[in-house]
Amino acid sequence: MGVSNSSFAHLTTLRVGGTPKALVECASPEAVAETVAKLDRDGEQLLVVGGGSNLLVAEGELDLTAVLVRNEGIELIDDTLLRIQAGTVWDDVVAYAVERGLGGIEALSGIPGSAGATPVQNVGAYGAEIADVLTRVRLWNRETGVDEWVPASSLELAYRYSNLKFTSRAVVLEIELALERTDESIPLRHLGGRRVPLVEARESVLGTRRAKGMVLDADDHDTWSAGSFFTNPVVPTPLADEIEAKVGEEKMPRFFAGDGNEKLSAAWLIERAGFPRGYPGDGPATLSTKHTLALTNRGQAVADDIVALARTIQEGVRAEFGVDLHPEPVWVGL
Repeated sequence: MGVSNSSFAHLTTLRVGGTPKALVECASPEAVAETVAKLDRDGEQLLVVGGGSNLLVAEGELDLTAVLVRNEGIELIDDTLLRIQAGTVWDDVVAYAVERGLGGIEALSGIPGSAGATPVQNVGAYGAEIADVLTRVRLWNRETGVDEWVPASSLELAYRYSNLKFTSRAVVLEIELALERTDESIPLRHLGGRRVPLVEARESVLGTRRAKGMVLDADDHDTWSAGSFFTNPVVPTPLADEIEAKVGEEKMPRFFAGDGNEKLSAAWLIERAGFPRGYPGDGPATLSTKHTLALTNRGQAVADDIVALARTIQEGVRAEFGVDLHPEPVWVGL
């Protein structure tokens, strides 16, 4: 465990944000738990940081301590069960599984961030989500002061949601995933539901994500983002019908979401509301030139630039379609 100072512009994939009053690096689950417990006892504000791919942090001197989760490691418990330290780079987990013929997470290739963040927001892509394979999670429960393994069923996992998100009630220390011995992938949405060999599936997903600027590259400002900035909205079916009729296009992306609701594509709505790729064309923050769902830092942006662009997009989509877009990243100090 070490203590250092660094700005959130160096700790997040959006590359914006001010400086915590202290930053504590923790290399083991026990160090994470001990650090969080001590800060809580001392009444200090804290922010747990993994890969920093889902954070939008305010500028300036911040009255909080950043707890940097750096415990890494992947262990094959039995033939198909993986136990993963929270600080492990998530894409390393996918590569590990695919190399060993373990299927179930290949569609989640290339997603930035750490393994510990995946259950917090129930990470998903291309027809898969972490809820499909998550068995249990080791948590430091900040309310009870207990280090405990809890079943995935206790997290209320839903679309981009768990009861860990936005609550800060507990910190993820480790996760366990139950995978499957297989030669073929799960049905992949971006391939029309086809199954392909695991290695081919991973390469296909990575290629698709790169084309959208969704694989981190320090030289590509389209990847200076928090990934998909807005969640896909769930709306009543009559509103979906109204939007489809208004736009007048065939095959509007819409998916049954239960209880008379449908999930729409946030990216599709953003584009049809008048915000093309690269909008507004110049400035410190723009939509990605590859994918309208990513808000990007063009190199000189600060947090307020990202916020202003997000508000413009939200207001435009609400005015055009009556749909509220909700940000996926966690906003800190904003």
